[in-house]
Amino acid sequence: MQYALKRILLGLPTLLAMFTAIFVIIRVVPGDAAAVILGDQASSAALDALRLELGLDRPLSQQYLGFLGGLLHGDLGTSLVTKRPVLEEALRVLPNTLELAAASILVGLALGLPLGIYAAIHRNAWPDYVGRLFSLIGLSLPAFVSGILLLLAFAIQLRWFPVIGTSANAGPWDRFLGVALPALNLGIIMSAYVARVTRSSMLATLGEDFVRTARAKGIGPTAVALRHVLANSLLPIITVVGLYFGTLIGNAVLTEIVFNRPGLGRLILGALNTRDYTLLQGLMIIFASFVVLANVFTDLAYAAVDPRIRNA
Repeated sequence: MQYALKRILLGLPTLLAMFTAIFVIIRVVPGDAAAVILGDQASSAALDALRLELGLDRPLSQQYLGFLGGLLHGDLGTSLVTKRPVLEEALRVLPNTLELAAASILVGLALGLPLGIYAAIHRNAWPDYVGRLFSLIGLSLPAFVSGILLLLAFAIQLRWFPVIGTSANAGPWDRFLGVALPALNLGIIMSAYVARVTRSSMLATLGEDFVRTARAKGIGPTAVALRHVLANSLLPIITVVGLYFGTLIGNAVLTEIVFNRPGLGRLILGALNTRDYTLLQGLMIIFASFVVLANVFTDLAYAAVDPRIRNA
């Protein structure tokens, strides 16, 4: 409990630093934010009214304190287009993005772990070369390129999956079909990372003394790999899953656009197209919060796998 509380408290300064960076980046970029939102043809009265609405007429220090005060009260501002709270707009589509992220992690682990284990057990044999080739392809393909290829093959040509994302009131089977192809797209990319890290971590562990002792007792290679080697190789795998979560969120934005799924990705695209400055800032804060939370949960997973870390 003390370890968990310590990791959470250490995450708070990181969160504050990221919020501050978002605040500074949005307000210090060249150009007048009000002019960017309303366009060059806007009148001086309209620009002054928008600056007053956004609080841009106040000193930067007051804007920052007001920004932090709003965050403490869960206020991310009000959308300039819909006039609804940003948090309300985000929560309306957030479950779709979390559903995609969770499904992608499951696919990535289901594909990457067995592939990495099998490649490590059969080092320098043809399964190892096949696994390394698969990892190389997965690491080389951008998410939007692989998404388009999967969409063309399985949705347009074979018609196994819907081309357009499913609606919020769709049934369980339709929701499964709607998330399966986007999750496969992101999961394949993640599995490439997981497979490479699993293989390298297990190969390093295979040379340890306890592995030779287990083999000397007559335990088979598969049992040694699963019961002894994999259990002592989990920390690097947990690390890559935690670090990939930030990349996964970014790729989920592109994937939602390619597969036309409702989610934070389409909300960000809409905010950019309509120049909804407040909505874009709020969504950046939400993404930053998820990245920090993923790092905290990664640290907690370390302690669950290796109890010695709690006492370090």
